[in-house]
Amino acid sequence: MDMYFTEEHNLFRESLKSFLQKEVVPHIEKWESSGKIDRSIWNKFGEMGYFGLMTPEAYSGLDLDLFYTAIFLEELQKINSGGFAAAMWAHQYLAMTYLNKLATDEQKRAYLEPSVLGNKIGCLGISEPFGGSDVAAMRTTAEKKGDVYIVNGSKTFITNGVYGDYIILAAKTDGNAGHKGISMLIMDTNANGVSSNKLNKLGWWASDTAELAFDNVEVPVSNLLGEENAGFAYIMEAFALERLVMGVNAHARAEYALDYALQYMSEREAFGKSIDQFQALRHRLVDLYSDMLLCKQFNYATIAQMDKGAYVVKEASISKLKSTKMADEVIYNCLQFLGGYGYIEDYPMARLSRDSRLGPIGGGTSEILKEILAKIIVDKKEYRKPTM
Repeated sequence: MDMYFTEEHNLFRESLKSFLQKEVVPHIEKWESSGKIDRSIWNKFGEMGYFGLMTPEAYSGLDLDLFYTAIFLEELQKINSGGFAAAMWAHQYLAMTYLNKLATDEQKRAYLEPSVLGNKIGCLGISEPFGGSDVAAMRTTAEKKGDVYIVNGSKTFITNGVYGDYIILAAKTDGNAGHKGISMLIMDTNANGVSSNKLNKLGWWASDTAELAFDNVEVPVSNLLGEENAGFAYIMEAFALERLVMGVNAHARAEYALDYALQYMSEREAFGKSIDQFQALRHRLVDLYSDMLLCKQFNYATIAQMDKGAYVVKEASISKLKSTKMADEVIYNCLQFLGGYGYIEDYPMARLSRDSRLGPIGGGTSEILKEILAKIIVDKKEYRKPTM
């Protein structure tokens, strides 16, 4: 991997591994059981600079290349808590992405810098109960009255929505303009009229996922992000990063599952020999490893393109589509390699299996991604980077 990772990258990885083992791993079981991550860990991540990888130094960030992000995502997947990992990357790569790209200096001082330092937790509000990937069909409205927007509506599947401090909210500011009438606002979650309902999920137990309702919530006009009615273009650009993030997450958890399964198979004996010596199992593992490595290499190549400023809608969509499918297949088979122990909660595959299943769903389902790719490949549609 020398073509992508420098010695500085490798040192960062080792430091992050050590930090996670010391500060996070001892608490994972508690957070998985309670469904709530201790607030103090956000501050520790902030102190280490882990939330500032893509943020300029002027706002307490590190302004590093995207391969630091790849390392951050990969190591989070290898502590066996998809929920904890999701809370961290949703904060930095969903909510903070909009602040980094769109916020004014005043907004960055109020929201971005505290987010980098771990003093504020952000979430992104796009999906609604009656529409997920169909962004243009959203029903949440923001009506301008004087110096405030009056927001009404609801959002769902919001990671960090229960315990977060602010939401980057997509809302209709022009109800007659379709996708051209969407704007992005910064809303404090403790504002009058905001209510949350914590959703009970199959996996990602450590993270809080919310359904949020807005009843005549007042948001200052000064909290508008970017230009009014330009939100759809902002969302489409951010989707590329979100989908690439989920692709990287997928290859990393698949690699973790394979490493664990291989170690287990080398120690588990049947009929007088370790089970990694049975041809059916070792050949199947090779197939799975090959699929993982193909996705991993493709994801790295796509990161390199994005880091140079390329608008990688096609590649990021392929990354998520193929990597999440691959991860589910790898983890399903690794659970099988463990036999009965794979089904036991004391071993990692049960949780990995639950957590991984969200991969082909969140951030655009596989079916939606196939249609986007069909428009690009079959219909020759071009997606151009919006001007922000």
